[in-house]
Amino acid sequence: MVGKLPPDLLAKFIFSRVGRVDPSVIIGPSLGEDAAVIDLGDGRVLVAHVDPITSAVEYIGWLAVHITSNDLAVRGVRPRWLLSVLYLPENLSINLIDKITSQMDSAAKEVDAMIVGGHSEFTPGLDRPMISMTAIGVADRNRYVTTGGAGVGDMVLMSKVAAVEGTAILSTDFRELLIKRGVPKSIIERGSGFIKRISVVKEALTLSENGLVSSMHDPTEGGLLGGLAEIAYASKKTIEVWEEKVPLAEETIIISRALGIDPLRLISSGTLIATIPWEKVKAAINALESRGIKASIIGKVIEPSESLVILHRRDGSIEEIKDVYIKDELVSSWEKWRAEIK
Repeated sequence: MVGKLPPDLLAKFIFSRVGRVDPSVIIGPSLGEDAAVIDLGDGRVLVAHVDPITSAVEYIGWLAVHITSNDLAVRGVRPRWLLSVLYLPENLSINLIDKITSQMDSAAKEVDAMIVGGHSEFTPGLDRPMISMTAIGVADRNRYVTTGGAGVGDMVLMSKVAAVEGTAILSTDFRELLIKRGVPKSIIERGSGFIKRISVVKEALTLSENGLVSSMHDPTEGGLLGGLAEIAYASKKTIEVWEEKVPLAEETIIISRALGIDPLRLISSGTLIATIPWEKVKAAINALESRGIKASIIGKVIEPSESLVILHRRDGSIEEIKDVYIKDELVSSWEKWRAEIK
């Protein structure tokens, strides 16, 4: 088994074992919610989130900061403090350590946060570096956003294009394999540049600060469909979405075809998913476009059914997603192609 723990194991071994229950915790461990929310008792809340980066190598330091910061931003909270844990292969060169920490420093400056502590070690048995990053921020008690706030009739908005992060990772860590499989170098070079589009802090804060969203989510593992399933699960609703309305970059389409993967299931940090009350949709799109951010309406929130997501494919078929856990195509790609990319 690779990837996130499935819901049954989370419920049995994680969510039921949280130590002493603290009444100041507003949102604690739960499926689909992006970050913990803790009441500080002075009209403010502390918001905290931790994320592992395990399936990327070339830009692992950059991703660790931005992906974790994204999960605070979709709460409507600006990341302020970061703590990192670096797990490094025993034979990792000093130059690569320099590269990773330089990326972390640059990314932290970009989101205006400080790395205030953590841990680093050479870990036996690793074939690539891994990072666990924690982000912390503070917000007004009545201003945070949840994943589970979507309401029936809300429209589903996404920013940019799908599979931003996955395209960047595949273009760098799978570069030689892609060349062997006939992907032009120009496509790979452009795809690797997607790494600069990973942050959703700007769009998430734009929407939340203007009171335009009912819920927001950063679709990481499981891609766009995984993110939609988590919003539906947390909100106890069903989301109906049309594949033809989901924008994909040319680079993503070509790389996905070369590897035989579904880009809607490819890790997608850099894409913000938000549910918007229908009367606020125009204002939300205008607010994002005024900041140079492309926004698309791809679906709607409907009454709950047996399915979390109802996907209308381009070919006219309908795919119903009933499990909140969706295996990411990046994980599958590592399993399938590991021997060829070492």
